[in-house]
Parts: sequence; structure tokens; C-alpha cells
Amino acid sequence: MKDFKKRWEIKHNWQLLFPFLGALGIAYLSYRFSDLILSEAHFTFKVFLTIIIYIVLLKFFLFIFKKLENKWVVTYRWEMIRIFIVFAITGSSSLFIGRPIIVLMGITKENLNLFVYWVLYIIIGLIFYQILLIFFGWLFGQFQFFWEFEKKMLQRMGFKRFFD
Repeated sequence: MKDFKKRWEIKHNWQLLFPFLGALGIAYLSYRFSDLILSEAHFTFKVFLTIIIYIVLLKFFLFIFKKLENKWVVTYRWEMIRIFIVFAITGSSSLFIGRPIIVLMGITKENLNLFVYWVLYIIIGLIFYQILLIFFGWLFGQFQFFWEFEKKMLQRMGFKRFFD
């Protein structure tokens, strides 16, 4: 445990919550993938595939951490896990909020061209994504990181004049 804490620069035990939540999130994602692939298979096969997918995803995320370590400016390495958790929650939440908004606006696949429907769905989802990213970043104590991230993203989207 000491090596783990040293590797992720964990100084207090409460900071272990984020690696635990990250591992739990990867486990859930692995199970969902295995259930999607083997929906009718026996439970034993699903567990075996879940373990394989978990190992692959864990190695992938550790690779991503290593690549982003120099690009993202964080005080401690464990904060990167917190940032990934914020991205995951924000992506899922923007879908859950975007769907009812589209329904409230009366936008459905039946009354619009399918292409127009998906373009509007993506635009509305993207708007809520921006708002939720700042909110969840603040909630998880990473407001400054996500505010800077948001400014860069909006500048790249052509809103540069608002930040000059």
C-alpha cells in the first residue's frame, strides 16, 4: 500500500477514494461490455470476459495517464484520476439531461429528418456538456483545471473573442 500511495502521491487516506472509484468505474464498464458481448452466455463466461476487459481497460487508462501527465498540470498524480472521473460523469450526465430537453422542445425522430435530429441532439448535448463539466469540476475540487480546459475548448470552437 505504501508503494501505491507513493506512486500516486497520496498523502491522506481520504485521497484513496479516487483510485477506488476509478477501479470501480472500470469494473462496471468492463461488466457492461461483457454483458453486451455475451448477453445470453453463462455467468461464468461473463465474469471471465469481464476480468479480461478490466485488465485491458486498466492498462489503457494507465497508458493514457502516462501520456497526459506532462500535458495536464496537476499538483498530485491522484488528481488525474479525479479528472477522469469528472469527464466520465459529465459525459453520461449530458446525455441524461439532453434527452428530456429534446423531448420538451418537441424534437423527435418522427417529426424531423434523422440527420437534423442527430445534429440538434449533439448540439444540445454539447451545450449541456460544457455547463456540466464546469459544475462537476467544481464539485470534485478541480474547478480551475476545468475552467482553463473549457476556455481552450471554446477558443478552438471559434469563441476566441469572448476570452481576449
